[in-house]
Amino acid sequence: MQVTKRFSNSFLTGAVLALGFTLLPVTGAQAQEDRKDFYRAEIVILQRLVDPASIEEQMAGKQIEPTRTVAKSLWVEDASGRRTSDLKLAARNELHLGRAASRLENSGNYRILATAGWYESFPPNYDGSPMKVAVGDWLNGAQQRAVEGHIEIDRKRYLHVSVNLNHWQDGTAPQVIEPKRETNETEQSPAPEEAGSVADMAENVQPAMSEPVPAELVTWIKETRRMRSEEIHFIDSPTVGVLVFFRKL
Repeated sequence: MQVTKRFSNSFLTGAVLALGFTLLPVTGAQAQEDRKDFYRAEIVILQRLVDPASIEEQMAGKQIEPTRTVAKSLWVEDASGRRTSDLKLAARNELHLGRAASRLENSGNYRILATAGWYESFPPNYDGSPMKVAVGDWLNGAQQRAVEGHIEIDRKRYLHVSVNLNHWQDGTAPQVIEPKRETNETEQSPAPEEAGSVADMAENVQPAMSEPVPAELVTWIKETRRMRSEEIHFIDSPTVGVLVFFRKL
């Protein structure tokens, strides 16, 4: 019995080791396969400091698509300025785009609204989810941020980034609209007994208020662009821009 036990233990130990050596190359190959689709993605959202009134194309009357329901957040700031994100974001000083963002900011012509960098796997035929963006000034009338929308990353043969952002400003305040009374030059003056009733009617006519506009559209970005690794891409509108950078690991 003792001999049989020792033989069984030795046999089992050898079998386990053999199985382990058999599985190791497969596991390593799988890890390498996953690693080749692993990227560092970086996105910087900025605002060009220009007077909205100086923009040639006025978009206040443009019809925009209804806001999509987006579950995932890239960079969302609430009324108090607190940021939320569903990604594990790196610090700005760790980004490849950090220096480019600093140069633009130091020029005095741009304001940096968000700097996001994270690691993610983008395998072929990757169908990404839209990621919500809400940055910029807080608009009290509309109770929202000045720049809102979503950004989406997909991969077919190449990586593609779709940017859909609207830039808003505070709407016009309601104006007092004075009632107009049509007059006829040939109209005769009212009789004395009618004068009192005309005056009473005039007192009852109250000025009307125009409808307040909580927010007005300044510009928008609606663009999908193919991306190349290790290249900085710039997607912009007259007032808002997005820097994009991918590094394959």
